[in-house]
Amino acid sequence: MGNLTIITEFLLMDITSSQELQVLQGLLFLLIYLGSTAGNLLTLTVIITDMHLHFPMYFFIANLSLLDFCCISVTVPKSVLNSLMDSKVISLGECLAQVFLFLLFSATEFFLLVAMSYDRYVAICQPLHYQLIMTPRLCTQISGGTWASGLVYSAIHTGTMFWLPFTKSNVIHQFFCDFPQIVSISSQSVQFSETVVLAVSSGLILICFVVLFTSYVHIFSTVLRMKSMEARNKAFSTCSPQLATIILFIISAIFAAFSTNSNISAVQSFLTSVFYSIVPAFLNPIIFSLRNKEIKSALGRMMFRYSKFP
Repeated sequence: MGNLTIITEFLLMDITSSQELQVLQGLLFLLIYLGSTAGNLLTLTVIITDMHLHFPMYFFIANLSLLDFCCISVTVPKSVLNSLMDSKVISLGECLAQVFLFLLFSATEFFLLVAMSYDRYVAICQPLHYQLIMTPRLCTQISGGTWASGLVYSAIHTGTMFWLPFTKSNVIHQFFCDFPQIVSISSQSVQFSETVVLAVSSGLILICFVVLFTSYVHIFSTVLRMKSMEARNKAFSTCSPQLATIILFIISAIFAAFSTNSNISAVQSFLTSVFYSIVPAFLNPIIFSLRNKEIKSALGRMMFRYSKFP
């Protein structure tokens, strides 16, 4: 061990060595980040300030917007700064923070989507008991539970990956400290431990998928039995944005799984990581803003209020 060098910083090796292309990538990422930030923070602000949206469904949407904002803020600003400053260095502490926070917000978002599916199940399948079941206290407990679950999940994975010092390599072939890339340059002991943790945590993820699937099976079976076309359309309109978000999240998870394949090219790996780390946070506010009439109405009321001021 005396001849081994303990790694204290990493090099984020992007797909191009051209400074012009790096600047172009940085500017593109900056535009995406600003658009995502504006969309998520605007959705969050509208839900908080408009009393008409103080209901459980919008409480969870506000949490989702906050998570999307936090998730994209973990990876993109550092990448933009490195691209514009022609730097590839990220410290061990920054890398650890990126892995921990990205896993925290991603896992919390997944657990939150499961909770949102239960909320829609109660609203559509048990409408007469909705206010009795989905109380503000229960919503707060569910939200706190999702954050706590994400915290535990992230802490276990991050602790497993960083419990031994890095001595193998300090080159990360990605624009941020990507989970699969960190595992690939870890020691054999860390890779084995992480495999065990992934195998155990997959059981929890499977249970969550069962809850998701069961909830939406009951939701769609209930909606299809409705005789009123207006009621059916209203029910579909309230759950379709969340379903679209879930599908986008699952597709992103599939892309993340593909990124562990060492046979894919650098460009494919880059595009895959962009899809699962940036695209959902950018598209989610668009999905909810375009598909949810109440949020669009609340946004119109907010714009009208501010337009009256000189």
